[in-house]
Amino acid sequence: MLRICGGMWRSRVLRFADAEGLRPTPDRVRETLFNWLGQELHGLKCLDLFAGSGALGFEAASRGAANVVMVENHLPTNRTLLENAKLLNATQIQVERSDALSFLSTNHQQFDVIFLDPPFHQQWIEKLMPQIADNLAINGLVYVESETAFIASEPWKIHKQGKAGAVHYHLLKYGDGT
Repeated sequence: MLRICGGMWRSRVLRFADAEGLRPTPDRVRETLFNWLGQELHGLKCLDLFAGSGALGFEAASRGAANVVMVENHLPTNRTLLENAKLLNATQIQVERSDALSFLSTNHQQFDVIFLDPPFHQQWIEKLMPQIADNLAINGLVYVESETAFIASEPWKIHKQGKAGAVHYHLLKYGDGT
């Protein structure tokens, strides 16, 4: 079960698929992240690249994001995301069944916030960071959740960071904001 922390669906509880390695972002970490982002995301376009439970994408939509694209390749998990979006009547959410690299290479949208919470111990972050910048709007932010502290290399800069248990989380900016 997943509880939405804020916004119009605050306290709503959603079910998510049981899948190996699926670990929803904990409530405490989500609350910190959305404090960093300013609580409300009115009008922003968001990408939840490894949507999994949908915790980050549903939270963003609940807080006013105009458009949220959730990318999830695992079919049962993808179906659950679609069911939850329908349950909430979340017309601003688009669920895509794709792997992250394929989605980024064919995407033509720019996102204000990109949530990057991939399965741990598979080096996804290193593989994806070169493509993330091409999908990020000017002054956009990237949230990265990982099993170790993220070490930013130019042109990325760590804007904020924290740790909860075994989870390291970071909010990144690209270069001078462009």
